[in-house]
Amino acid sequence: MRLHDIFFYFASFFLIGVFLASFKINPAIALLLVFLISTIFLIYRLKWFAVLSFFILGGFFYCNSYGALQEQKINIPFSEKTSFSGIVVDYPQKGNAQKLTVALQEPYFGKIIITVKPYPSFDYGDLIKFEGIIKKPEPQNYADYLAKDNIFGTTSFPKTELLAENQASYLKSKLFKFKKNIILNFQKTLKPKKAAFLSGITLGERAEFSQELKDKMAKSGTTHLVALSGQNITIIVIAISSFFGFFARRKSVFWLTLLIIIFFVLMTGAEASVVRAAVMGGIILLAKQIGRVHSIRNAIAAAAFIMILYNPKILRFDLGFQLSFMALLGIVYLSPAIRKFLKMKEENGFLNWRENFLTTTSAQLAVLPLILINFDNFSLLSLPANILILEAIPLTMILGFILGIIGFIALPLAIIFSWFVNLFLIYELGIIDVFSKISIPIAEIGIIGAIIYYLLFLLFTIKYNNVQNNKNIQSNN
Repeated sequence: MRLHDIFFYFASFFLIGVFLASFKINPAIALLLVFLISTIFLIYRLKWFAVLSFFILGGFFYCNSYGALQEQKINIPFSEKTSFSGIVVDYPQKGNAQKLTVALQEPYFGKIIITVKPYPSFDYGDLIKFEGIIKKPEPQNYADYLAKDNIFGTTSFPKTELLAENQASYLKSKLFKFKKNIILNFQKTLKPKKAAFLSGITLGERAEFSQELKDKMAKSGTTHLVALSGQNITIIVIAISSFFGFFARRKSVFWLTLLIIIFFVLMTGAEASVVRAAVMGGIILLAKQIGRVHSIRNAIAAAAFIMILYNPKILRFDLGFQLSFMALLGIVYLSPAIRKFLKMKEENGFLNWRENFLTTTSAQLAVLPLILINFDNFSLLSLPANILILEAIPLTMILGFILGIIGFIALPLAIIFSWFVNLFLIYELGIIDVFSKISIPIAEIGIIGAIIYYLLFLLFTIKYNNVQNNKNIQSNN
């Protein structure tokens, strides 16, 4: 077995072990399962697989050790009224209330979520004194969701007192302030609904979304456009790299697009979810640059392994992580299979419509079971809706960033420039409005249905990619 194959299967078995541990399976059962798998491999004389399968135990015990270590670190006074202080360590979510992620200060330790009234308004880096009761998150799935970010407690509407400002990272504070000012520039130059949507697709900010807009995006299957998960970021990155492909060489496009990804991460405050999305976009670019299947496969495995090594809880409890990788796998493997199945030309076509169609369709099909299981809502018409909108999203994002920058220089000029951005927003919001009215929902799929779906997904991909590979071999001979 070649070295890159050994690494791929090592990482894969390690991830399987982490996944099993997330269900809190008894270690004895895990050990028995690994011996069974190894024995089956030996029966079929697959010695390398028999050896590598023991790394399932490595992933299993690593995940358990990580969880135990994190819980040992926390010191939080649960279920008792007490006074405590903490620093806001993430961008506050604001609306009818403020949701703050707070790192407790001595004598306590740990991160909690605190919901407070909309006023007074708090910002990142504020040191605040609280008086209230900290509770353990409920239900369990919500507790697991928060635990992936090392958040172990919640409290609602405690008494608050601002003690000091600017107590956290100076760089992050400036980035968040820059983000806030760009959103203000959108609000000064566009109508509220359009400013909110532009803030969503460029910066992932949804605080100003009306319930009506949220409902329409859910029914049309376009909510992911403002989620800043890897699913939409990878699609947009490919579209942007395709755009620059008209003006520069392949190597230049790679570095130019990579710089845009870094800039985007900085613009959104380098939050964990955005960093993951940027990594996904970077892998797509690297895959296109390398152009070899086993290298693409190992790049994906390496990224997943590193992220899981840093925080194993994201494998099961972080939907953004799951959407990122499934969308990426769809784009890398399902996209060429669909191209072959539909007998599409290699040329991208007018405005890159073929590549955008394949990218959007393959990503949507790859994440379909995850969306159905987690949201119970997916419209059959979301594919055409996303294809139509994603043709315009990359350019809208670029124009949106330009609008935000011009707003710092001259507001009257920004107002004039906003007319061009407005045309794209009218189109995109119009598509969302139309497809929300003609939504065709799919019934709930369930875990068994998801497994069957992905098996068919795998068989389809193998069949048509092998057909293409066989043709390439014959042509070379």
